[in-house]
Amino acid sequence: MRMRTVVIDVGNTSTGVGLYDNGKISRVSHLKGGIAKHPEACAEAVRKAARGMVNGAVLGSVVPRVNAAWRRLVRRELGCELLVVKAGLPMEVAVDYPAPETIGADRLADACGGVRRYGAPLIVADFGTALTFDIVTADRRYVGGVITPGLPLMTDYLYERTALLPRVELEGPCPKIGRSTLQAMRIGAQIGYRGIVREIVDYLRGSMGCDSKLVATGGYAGWALKDSGMPFVIDPDLTLFGLGCIFETNA
Repeated sequence: MRMRTVVIDVGNTSTGVGLYDNGKISRVSHLKGGIAKHPEACAEAVRKAARGMVNGAVLGSVVPRVNAAWRRLVRRELGCELLVVKAGLPMEVAVDYPAPETIGADRLADACGGVRRYGAPLIVADFGTALTFDIVTADRRYVGGVITPGLPLMTDYLYERTALLPRVELEGPCPKIGRSTLQAMRIGAQIGYRGIVREIVDYLRGSMGCDSKLVATGGYAGWALKDSGMPFVIDPDLTLFGLGCIFETNA
């Protein structure tokens, strides 16, 4: 049976909506502010993704207070119930974690999508508001990972807590030497952040005792890892793909 599913990834600062169509992601919309501030834009994104018949919709949300609004929107726009991802659902990986209910749905989706596309053992780094690392063992068990502040948290904090430092746009080339305040901050953000990533990856690989595959996703992955020399595969739609995999498993 052809599987066509609307996939919705709700983060703390942005929301991604797309179509999972037999293992491929398309019609992706990225929305700032979320359903509470922009309900019509979210509805339009769902309509854009769903053009034609769909089997259903799946939500991965790290903002539980908006889940009910998404349920209502999907029921109104698509005429179906919404599958909300949580650790108790059947999925591509076995969850081996002391408190599975505390795992973010995006982390489960990253793990499931990563295993489906790249196999195991695997480390997935998700560069969002927070930077998360998720570990899947060779026998496809999700066993946990690492959470650290994301790039926007670090740069926004400098802007908000200092009198003279500006807000840094996390894009564009990184100079060899900072000859302005913005250039100096961009070096700190990009090159300094690579150091965090490299140290955590080395630590995790050492703890696992193997050279796990490395996959990166999230809005800041490409910029943070550009020319880093680290062997990451960058997969921008991995979370949405993983949500589609979870829906497919449960369908």
